Amino acid sequence: MMRIAAGFIAAVLALAAQADAPRIRIERGEACVAPVAEMRRDHMKMLLRQRDLTMRQGIRDPRFSLKNCVDCHASRATGSVLGRDGFCSSCHEYAAVSIDCFECHTPQRSTRTAARP
Repeated sequence: MMRIAAGFIAAVLALAAQADAPRIRIERGEACVAPVAEMRRDHMKMLLRQRDLTMRQGIRDPRFSLKNCVDCHASRATGSVLGRDGFCSSCHEYAAVSIDCFECHTPQRSTRTAARP
């Protein structure tokens, strides 16, 4: 009887953990700039390095720009990486880490408009 109860509790805890797990969806693009494990571990280091290269040396590498991250990972429904199921929000909520990128940068996917004649 104890084994059944322990198994049931373990199953319930596993389901609860899955319910709170981040909702990771790649909305556009074929592949990220680095493997998934590396991005999970080092994405902030990559963003900070790109920020330093851009701000201090004027070097802009579009592969590592926050704008390109947002353009690929923004929800097709909302156009944003924030919100309940947002790419950035769901992971940062899960990890209990605040996001301050979007105090200055837009969380919205850019919309390309036709050039004026």
